[in-house]
Amino acid sequence: MQFSNTTGNDLKWNFCQSENYLCVLLYIFLSLLTAVTICGNLLVIISIIYFKQLHTPTNYLILSLAVADLLIGALMFPFNMAFSVTTCLYQNTTTCKIRNALDVTISSSSVLNLCCISIDRYYAVCHPLMYNTKLTDHVSMMMGLGSWAVSVLYGICFFVMKYYYNLCRIECFFLSGVISILAFYVPTIILLCVYSKILLVALKQVSSLRNATSQSGPVASKKERKATKTMAIVMGLYLICWLPIFISYPFYTLSNIVAALVEPFNWFALSNSMFNPFIYAFFYQWFRSAFRMVISGKIFQGNFTNTNLH
Repeated sequence: MQFSNTTGNDLKWNFCQSENYLCVLLYIFLSLLTAVTICGNLLVIISIIYFKQLHTPTNYLILSLAVADLLIGALMFPFNMAFSVTTCLYQNTTTCKIRNALDVTISSSSVLNLCCISIDRYYAVCHPLMYNTKLTDHVSMMMGLGSWAVSVLYGICFFVMKYYYNLCRIECFFLSGVISILAFYVPTIILLCVYSKILLVALKQVSSLRNATSQSGPVASKKERKATKTMAIVMGLYLICWLPIFISYPFYTLSNIVAALVEPFNWFALSNSMFNPFIYAFFYQWFRSAFRMVISGKIFQGNFTNTNLH
């Protein structure tokens, strides 16, 4: 995410000011990144929608996250490829404002969907007897839609403020700081708190299973603990990729060095959207089976919606 700044044009993150092979290699690499991100997340979306075995509350939230990752690949990657040459960091055009508003919206959606998934995992591991009544399909869908509604609101507010107000350096600093806090730091703190609680409960359950005589209270299944571990990895990877941009982002108007790093940090953050499908395929047999059937085109040869994906 970037804010416009009319100064500092000499710090544009690009080496494509003239035709050279580095520019060609950059665009080939970014094009491949775009294709992998789009195809991978399409596999997740098609698999969850098509196969009834994957119609679970957790997977509906994963579906919402995959939609956000797909939009990053389909919209933000092309936008960033176009504007990394003449970076929006130093321009105030309407197109740049739309690009930045989309950036705010989609990236906010990703972290808010992760928050929803953490709540799902909390009930699955910490309160397994309540899980089926608290986290129904309907509740899961409403949580995903709510994440998108809040994210769209963030994006609209950002666009309106940038479109109607000519912000100075100090105002940009405070606005970017507020956006960073609301869109990243607050959800991240929630994620860390929830997963810390889940980890403590999971460790206690493992200890209880090793000593059956001391076992007390309901224990989450091995399947639920594995799902929690997988989503914790997804969350950890998200934090690693997005932390640099959100740390540097409020300070780019105050430091030329930080401003020069914003664009590559933004690409590093967006590349996170490529990894999640590979994580699901690595940890889940049913996702691997679903991916194979989709890639091979088998789902177009008959009705396989009720297929057992083990």
